[in-house]
Amino acid sequence: MDVPVSEGTRVYLNFSVSLEDGSEVDSNFGGEPVDFAVGDGSLLPGFERCIFGMHPGQRQVYTVLPEDAFGQPNDNNVQVIPRSHFDDDVELEIGLVFSFADAGGGELPGLIVSFDDEEVTVDFNHPLAGRTILFDVHIHRVEPTELH
Repeated sequence: MDVPVSEGTRVYLNFSVSLEDGSEVDSNFGGEPVDFAVGDGSLLPGFERCIFGMHPGQRQVYTVLPEDAFGQPNDNNVQVIPRSHFDDDVELEIGLVFSFADAGGGELPGLIVSFDDEEVTVDFNHPLAGRTILFDVHIHRVEPTELH
């Protein structure tokens, strides 16, 4: 049964995510395919739209613009936090990623972009915000499914 990727399907695939300079961010090539149900939130909608209509056995590399991937950086996501909010024994470094509690009690990673004795500037934008992504995908199997 040759079912294309569409709403109401489960997709088994290998993928890689790379930047335009060719540096690989993530990949599961060389491993077992992962699977997801279309629309379940496992894949960003911009990535999901790329593979609609693909059939088992097909492989394609897509260029995904920031708006359809991780969005553009938002200046409101760069926060200045008093240095006193960090333990005295914490050695801060530019580029260090800290985990912060968000309003809902979850964890939110933040990148230290600058600091002094008084303040620490933390960037909470996704690390790939503003980046064009190369999405290499190989579809192995597509089968009808129902979302519950």
